[in-house]
Parts: sequence; C-alpha cells; structure tokens
Amino acid sequence: MLPRILIGTAEIPGGADNLRLLQRGAEFSIMLGSTELMNSRVSGSEKALATLSCEKILPRSNPRMLIGGLGMGFTLRAALELLGADATVTVAELVPEVVAWARGPLAHIFGDSLTDPRVTVLVADVVHLISEARSHYDAILLDVDNGPDGLTCESNDQLYNLKGLRLAHAALRPGGVLAVWSSAPDKVFTERLRKAGFEVDEVVVRANEGRNGARHVIWFAVKPGLS
Repeated sequence: MLPRILIGTAEIPGGADNLRLLQRGAEFSIMLGSTELMNSRVSGSEKALATLSCEKILPRSNPRMLIGGLGMGFTLRAALELLGADATVTVAELVPEVVAWARGPLAHIFGDSLTDPRVTVLVADVVHLISEARSHYDAILLDVDNGPDGLTCESNDQLYNLKGLRLAHAALRPGGVLAVWSSAPDKVFTERLRKAGFEVDEVVVRANEGRNGARHVIWFAVKPGLS
C-alpha cells in the first residue's frame, strides 16, 4: 500500500488541532486530528449539498449563494454547473492555507471554478458574513464541520445555536434555503431549526453517489414566503 505523504499543515483560528493535507498516490485527504474531514475520492454528499439547494432557487433571477467552507471544492463546482450566468457565489473559508491548497496541490480538482467570474473567495468567518446580511442570500450552504457543532473550532457553534440560526434566517430572502451538511442525524438540531422559523426537510444521501458507502445527512431549512 502506498504511504500517506504530508503535503501541508494549517492552524485553525480558535481550534485545538491543526488541519493536515495528505496525499496517497492520486488520492488527497484533509484531516483534523484523527478525523478525516474530506477525501478526494468521496464527494457525493458534498455535491448533493449544492445540487439539491440549487433546485430550490433555480427559478430565481440573480440568485445569491453563500458557501461556508471551501474544502476540496466539490460543493462549489456542483453549484456552478447548475447556476446561470446571473448568479453570484461567495465562498467563505476561515483557513488561508486551505485556499492556498486549492490553488496549489489541489488545483486539478478545482479546475477553473476559482477563476469563474461568478465566484468570490474570501478568507473570512462565515459567521460574520451571515450576521452582517439582511434578506440578502437565496441560499446559504454550510459544510464547515462534521455536523451541527463546532468541531473544527468552537466559534462555529455560533452557526448552529438558536441565535445563529435566527441570524441565518434573517440573512436569507423569503423562500431562501439554509443547507447544513452532517455526517450523522441530529433530532435536536432539526427541532432547533424549526424553532428558528424554518420549514425543515432532512435528507439522507450517500457519500459516494452510489447505493453503498456511508450515509450522510443534509438539512434543507427554508425561510417561509416568496421572494
């Protein structure tokens, strides 16, 4: 078996562990401690986060999407394939090294998505972008942790508590969608989304786009009303 080679490390602001970018042959992975956050061979649920969100906003003109977490770009690329030329996509990535990896050793995975004129990549905390917006976004996609808790850094808890969800609700236009990726279900979070004023749909998707492999969960929380 080919050994894993360490390509780079990155400190997470406010986080206890560092991120590590590893390569084994043609396969890349990003690790946080002993937890694999993402792998270049497994992208089904990250793509579903984008495609199922886009289905809810495609009838709109000039849709605005905010993606929390750049990762390996699977969510971004899937969104760009479906959104029209009038769309704008803002990606907030907390860790600058992740953006550097995207433009360096992972550039072949990202293709031309980072130079797409519809895309703006910010080294920023998505919490701040959400809290500063009012009825601005048509979709907010969050894939910054392994679920609705601050795994990568404690400040991410602000995304998932009731106050944070109400801020996301306020940041969306009527009919807009908040989509949250998770490695496992969480009934308490589902109820918290409803308490924040969302209409909630919990969807189970496969990690590898097939019938086998790990099951992941995506919450699609819609702000009632029409845009």
